[in-house]
Amino acid sequence: MEQETEIFLKSVRTICPGLTAIELSQFASRLTVQELKKRELFLQSGKTQKVIGFIAKGLIRSFFVDQEGNERTVGFYAEGDYATHYPAFITRQPSRYSIQCLEPTTFVCFSFEDMQWVYQQSPKFERYGRLIAEEILNRQQARIESFVFQTAEERYLDFVKQNSMLFSRVSLSSLCSYLGIERQTLTRIRQKLAHKA
Repeated sequence: MEQETEIFLKSVRTICPGLTAIELSQFASRLTVQELKKRELFLQSGKTQKVIGFIAKGLIRSFFVDQEGNERTVGFYAEGDYATHYPAFITRQPSRYSIQCLEPTTFVCFSFEDMQWVYQQSPKFERYGRLIAEEILNRQQARIESFVFQTAEERYLDFVKQNSMLFSRVSLSSLCSYLGIERQTLTRIRQKLAHKA
């Protein structure tokens, strides 16, 4: 488990290079490691998220169930990302989303209380928290705007460009759900692009 924790701390150091070894060691002492199998839930909708999970290994998706009972995927997150419904986590409110493992996944976890504690230890950690929150906000805004300003084909091309490493790891049904299109539409888009190539 030390290897997974070290992967996480390396990520923290990249974002906040000014952190000292002592500060990182204090933070590391509060971390836990959680391993889940494929299809297991890291977070279930209706529950309050107790810990944020840094993904050391694996792949997850965030989704909700609509009024017709269909699962709607809103995001995919792999190594180096965070498993969280952040607004619900920081307000301590039940989440409207579930987070499910698409592969066996290892998380390095810290609780809301751990996060508040570490912020009090060093302003450098507050900077880390702010930068992570900004990244999450930017992604959410980009996701909203993709449905406002882009066609289905443009959303697909963006996904391929920005997530080339994930493309082969995600099922077509999950991808269609994420793009907000039917499977036949995705087939047509791929055929059209194949003819252009």
